[in-house]
Amino acid sequence: MSRISVFDDENPKQILKQTDKKADIADTLKGIGVRFEQWSASKSVRAGDPQEKVIAAYQKDIDRLVREEGYITVDVVSLTPDHPQKTAFREKFLSEHSHSENEVRFFVDGEGLFALHVKDKVYEVLCTKGDLISVPANTTHWFDMGPNPRFVAIRLFNNPDGWVANYTGADIAERFSRLEN
Repeated sequence: MSRISVFDDENPKQILKQTDKKADIADTLKGIGVRFEQWSASKSVRAGDPQEKVIAAYQKDIDRLVREEGYITVDVVSLTPDHPQKTAFREKFLSEHSHSENEVRFFVDGEGLFALHVKDKVYEVLCTKGDLISVPANTTHWFDMGPNPRFVAIRLFNNPDGWVANYTGADIAERFSRLEN
């Protein structure tokens, strides 16, 4: 189940706000410039399906985002608990970083925990099947897929090079929640 928890960035033990209501999640994130939507597949898809089939099932929403935001690259990423590089992939995303473009993820299946550091707050967003999150360019954040990742996600990019991180060097991510699935 999707959820948002908001914390003061100096106090990861005290929850300022928490909800699993999709409309409240979207409203809270809209207040910091983050897009949060729910999409439904036009055709049945499942983990392991070819990228083309997964994209085709969500083509209407993908086309809408491409028109609105000018994305030029769309792909599908899939990780499972038996992936030989799962630990290295997890570590790559766990430190606070930003990007020069929006980070857009749609969860076709599974889950992932985004933590957004905006001003003096941390917004932890547990994204699950059907959730789209678009983290604005230059927003500091980190992502946890858990020690045994299980997700399929559609990614949209403006940069043809794909995912490029600018790490802050801060240790804030170490003080907040991890996804322990």
